[in-house]
Amino acid sequence: MNNCAVILAAGEGTRMKSSSPKVLAQVLFTPMIDWVYSAVKEAGIDDICAVTGHLSEVVCAHLAGRCETVLQAQRLGTGHAVAQAKDFIAAHSGGNVLILNGDAPLIDKKTIEDALTFHVGNGNSATVISARVPEPTGYGRMVRSAEGSLERIVEQRDATEEEKLINEVNSGAYWFKCDDLLGALDDIESMGREKKEIYLTDAIEILINQFEKADAYPAETADVILGANDRWQLMELNEIARKRILKRHMVNGVNIPCIDGVIIAPDVEIGADTSVLPGTIIVGKTKIGSFCTIGPNSRLEDCVVGDSTVINSCQCEKSTVGSKVSLGPFSHLRPNTVIKDGVRAGNFVEVKNSVVGEKTSISHLTYIGDSDVGRGVNIGCGCATANYDGKNKFRTTIGNNVFVGCHTCMVSPVNLGDYSYTAAGSVITEDVPSGTMAIARSRQTIKRKVRKYNED
Repeated sequence: MNNCAVILAAGEGTRMKSSSPKVLAQVLFTPMIDWVYSAVKEAGIDDICAVTGHLSEVVCAHLAGRCETVLQAQRLGTGHAVAQAKDFIAAHSGGNVLILNGDAPLIDKKTIEDALTFHVGNGNSATVISARVPEPTGYGRMVRSAEGSLERIVEQRDATEEEKLINEVNSGAYWFKCDDLLGALDDIESMGREKKEIYLTDAIEILINQFEKADAYPAETADVILGANDRWQLMELNEIARKRILKRHMVNGVNIPCIDGVIIAPDVEIGADTSVLPGTIIVGKTKIGSFCTIGPNSRLEDCVVGDSTVINSCQCEKSTVGSKVSLGPFSHLRPNTVIKDGVRAGNFVEVKNSVVGEKTSISHLTYIGDSDVGRGVNIGCGCATANYDGKNKFRTTIGNNVFVGCHTCMVSPVNLGDYSYTAAGSVITEDVPSGTMAIARSRQTIKRKVRKYNED
């Protein structure tokens, strides 16, 4: 089937009080239009066109070639917006087109697929995705005949008192036969000469008046209709999406004993029997294994974590962490860090662009940057790799089973051989051969009576 999708991303959303387009407002750290785009792709639709308007260049840059874009230079309603994509729709003649709002992020794969099955199975020219809500004020009402077929969609301002009692409302999402929609768009463009704004519901009315078959598919959840025009509504969308994702993980065996402050982005994967504790935020394409403990108060972004690892009150970005690792509290993994199996990194340890080998211990108050650290290494308190000379960055190499004494500063580029030692308080500026001990500090001297003091 030659199916395609048009995402309307032209709304201003001025009540957001933002310099960014409304469709780029984020739900769980993901722009609303990306939620819609992902749902369309998950439903198996690859040909997508976004109709842009306010701050079009920003939206187009965000989509970055993922789909076609067309500009709605004047915002004259949803019908006018879809008309800007006529050439795209015509290229899919004989198929069906899905119309979605870019600021309604809770549309989902199942609703799209089920509505298409209903649309094709009933031979409809148009199928409106509707929802039943307890409070329909503000939404277009789905007016049905006594037999249950769709007669028209009535906007709130035009509804009679009886019609205002209808709780089945228009979600703003539709399936159309491409060819039938193109014909209706020609008619509503003509209507636009007499109206300040034209709406896609006009196309439904036109098709019904032409005795084409149009109907409404009631979605299983009213969430599909929800959008956001201000920050409060955006928070409500975040909360709905957050709980939906937390429930999915818990049903799949993830232990989240208290959901306070726990935010998990939609693309995160977590294995069974892992615990996520309060105040933890997991975003991006993060993948976590089984039997881990993440949190409390941790943040992971685009990380891969093995099994049976503990990450306690840490910040981790674009890093790989092995199995049976213990991090924190208050450790920070910066991008391009690889922590291998069995590593222990304790209080206030920062690792950046480095590889740390198996069963190495970095207990506290240490910075490891641009380094390759072997297995079985012990790094004492207060150590640092001095990797930057003000112009260039250099790497430090620490071999296997090295003992780095407290308050050692390693001035890169420098290599510490296998089984080597550094004495506490050393500044290492030259390579340390394997099996040797480096002492790089001045001899302590005592100066007598440098100042007077009261011996009592």
